[in-house]
Amino acid sequence: MLSSDGDGWHPRNQHQGKYDFEQLIRVCPKLDKYVFINKFGSQTIDFFNAEAVKLLNEALLKKYYRIEWWDIPKGFLCPPIPGRAEYIHRVAELVQSSYNNQPRCLDIGVGANCIYPIIGSVEYNWYFVGVDCDETALVSAQKIIDNNQVVKNTIELRKQPNSRQIFKQIIAEHEYFDLTICNPPFHSSLEEANQGALRKVRNLRNKKIQQPSLNFGGQQNELWCEGGERKFIETMIIESKGFAKNVHWFTTLVSKAENINYFLRLLTKMQALEVKVIDMNMGNKMSRILCWKFEIKN
Repeated sequence: MLSSDGDGWHPRNQHQGKYDFEQLIRVCPKLDKYVFINKFGSQTIDFFNAEAVKLLNEALLKKYYRIEWWDIPKGFLCPPIPGRAEYIHRVAELVQSSYNNQPRCLDIGVGANCIYPIIGSVEYNWYFVGVDCDETALVSAQKIIDNNQVVKNTIELRKQPNSRQIFKQIIAEHEYFDLTICNPPFHSSLEEANQGALRKVRNLRNKKIQQPSLNFGGQQNELWCEGGERKFIETMIIESKGFAKNVHWFTTLVSKAENINYFLRLLTKMQALEVKVIDMNMGNKMSRILCWKFEIKN
């Protein structure tokens, strides 16, 4: 069965509308020097300045999620928090009737920033297992956890020893998760990732720029992998069948709309019991979440 919803921001998303920079500066004074008045008379920052974007995230996490300390190594992904929160709020609808008093969520590709587990554990009191194949990312995420009492007992991290695997060597035989989430690498090569960034900058600034600027950062495994998004999610779907009894709902972001029909055909072939596509229309950005589950056979 296929269902689609999600027009506009989720009502529980705290990041709708304009940023309140006066309040954000109060909790993160270092942000002040990056805030200016644009031609429309509104306060903003230069979203192509990596340091400004990182400080904005620091301020948002402190104000809305009680995160007192947050940092990431240079060059690692610094994701826009409103979109990450939107994903969490959308998939929260799938676990309202959880079997557990504290739902368990598996984050595939937790990254150095640890954003999804922070939002999910603070907003919904979920217990998170964050997975990554990058040791530096895991060290960074663990430092964030250790320095914030609000998430210290609700997030654990695991290393995926094989970058070509998703759930294998991570989910134990008798372990159960209400939900898995994932923000997969979208591109198939570094060149494709750079070209995508270049198009984004040109569209937003309306200038002929020759060198891309990855203002949100990102390491290889965060931005691209062999075969790109299609191959990564294909592997995830095929592997997920073997963990049908361990997971209630599998979910992942799908960046490229043209890939959805391919995944739906594959899920039909894999005999998924139920499939949902949740469209997310966040201002000028369109995205979608693919969700599926299997029948559990005794």
